[in-house]
Amino acid sequence: QVHLVESGGGLVQAGGSLRLSCAAFELTFSSYVMGWFRQPPGKEREFVAAITKSGGTTSYADSVKGRFAISRDNAKNTVYLQMNSLKPEDTAVYYCAAARSPLAFSRRYEYDYWGQGTQVTVSS
Repeated sequence: QVHLVESGGGLVQAGGSLRLSCAAFELTFSSYVMGWFRQPPGKEREFVAAITKSGGTTSYADSVKGRFAISRDNAKNTVYLQMNSLKPEDTAVYYCAAARSPLAFSRRYEYDYWGQGTQVTVSS
């Protein structure tokens, strides 16, 4: 059974950094596009970043461009999200997701598997 397990969330002050990790189990990892989404309190889940199967192409939401970086290590079945210059509005539960052949990286329903999420809280 496929499992995606996120880690690395926590409480950080504005301007700080966090690195999220997502380990995949029972998944042919290199055959999947990997994405990060987030759900702020009381809001819909939204796209953050995605990376293609080989890691050659990345995509970001406008709100995180220049501050966040997605990467992957196919040998370790792990995808990362480096978050710098964090803002209070980045506070959310962050989810990683895997998609076999998405037509668009930012569409939630294109993703086949989801993790349970990790809380990121940015204090002002």
